[in-house]
Amino acid sequence: MTNKRIVLNAFDMNCAGHQSPGLWTHPEDRSHEYKGSRYWIELAQLLERGKFDALFLADVLGTYDVYQGSRDAAVRQGAQSPVNDPALVVPLMSAVTKHLGFGVTASTTHEHPYTFARRMSTLDHLTDGRVGWNIVTSYLKSAAENIGAEQVKHDVRYDIADEYADVCYKLWEGSWEDDAVIVDKETGIYADPAKVHDIEHKGTYFQVPGAHLSEPSPQRTPVLFQAGASKKGAAFAGKHAECVFIGAPTIEIAKRSVDNIRHSAINAGRAPEDVLVLTLITPIVAPTAEQAQAKYEEYKKHISHEGALALFGGWTGIDLSSYAPDQKLEYIENDAIQSALENFTKIIPGKQPTVQDIRDFVGVGGLGPVTVGSPEQVADELERWVSEAGVDGFNIAYAVTPGTFRDFIELVVPILQERGLVQAEYKGATLRDNLFQKGDRLNPAHPGHRFVKQAVPIGI
Repeated sequence: MTNKRIVLNAFDMNCAGHQSPGLWTHPEDRSHEYKGSRYWIELAQLLERGKFDALFLADVLGTYDVYQGSRDAAVRQGAQSPVNDPALVVPLMSAVTKHLGFGVTASTTHEHPYTFARRMSTLDHLTDGRVGWNIVTSYLKSAAENIGAEQVKHDVRYDIADEYADVCYKLWEGSWEDDAVIVDKETGIYADPAKVHDIEHKGTYFQVPGAHLSEPSPQRTPVLFQAGASKKGAAFAGKHAECVFIGAPTIEIAKRSVDNIRHSAINAGRAPEDVLVLTLITPIVAPTAEQAQAKYEEYKKHISHEGALALFGGWTGIDLSSYAPDQKLEYIENDAIQSALENFTKIIPGKQPTVQDIRDFVGVGGLGPVTVGSPEQVADELERWVSEAGVDGFNIAYAVTPGTFRDFIELVVPILQERGLVQAEYKGATLRDNLFQKGDRLNPAHPGHRFVKQAVPIGI
């Protein structure tokens, strides 16, 4: 069906019950252990044994308080609340692995790029070049309110993000020359100040006159992830992203998103293959199809419908608390995740979904579909998504953790490896090189590359 290498990311969040609300109540689920180091250390070791490319860490900076006009449902049901900082668990995991990458979600709306750039450089150093940045613009109004700001309009958030990225590129790529750091113990010179440059950024949203605080890290710019699928988000992804995360309920919708992203990359002067598109999926697998279906039915008993509607409200900006279970969902444009609401209206091909359909869909798998079956059936389904939708890989979400990941690694990965579809060994030392096999640094066609400081030859 396909012969291209499939990228595998694990999808998690520094909270209990990430994409499957209520399943933290399942006796086999350990997501409530997110607060401690052991959970993250053991997960990283498991994923590296399974030759996953990266662990993709989601994040939000506010609570889901659209449903019933309150955060109570989200807090009560553990729907991505409480949630800890994703960046701080990365050093724990990098210390016990050699190849696994780490995608860290961070917002361009609520943090200044100067301080953020240093934190990412620090992580890139500590991981030996295995960190990525998932660029988000923050869709939760509660996040803005709690830092004393007003929620920025959807499209304006992307304008801010565009300039934010440029500031970061200038700091990462252009502030320190490659040979600025000398570490000469005989002369006592650590770095040559003539090769450290102020970026002198004067923009619409940011003023950053000085130099980057950190010396160049292995990748300089972390691998750039992005998840926008609206018109504005897709244009941003085509320009900036190296990996795009989509949540498509069907192959047909995924194909349209993939085609749109590839077209956006071409419009930005990049090659379509410069952007890897990864789609969200939750695999429920067992040695036989019957056992997998029984497992799925068991999981459904733990769904929190209240938690599902709390997540839906945060993702879409729509409060379904006053809707009857059989009431149909319609698209309403607002400043939340526009693509999420559009996709939710299409979860059942040929049918306008009801509130009950939404609760059931979100209950296991969240924003994305679930595939249930034997190892061969799940492997076949992943191949079908790659072949028919044109995706480059998957963000594997869990129903229960680490069980979903362990089952997938033990039962499905060997089949995909036998078919030559996922890596049996890591190829690169850094995350970028492992994904693209073109070295550690940004592709020259990427807009961030134009800020690379070129050394001026003596005498010119």
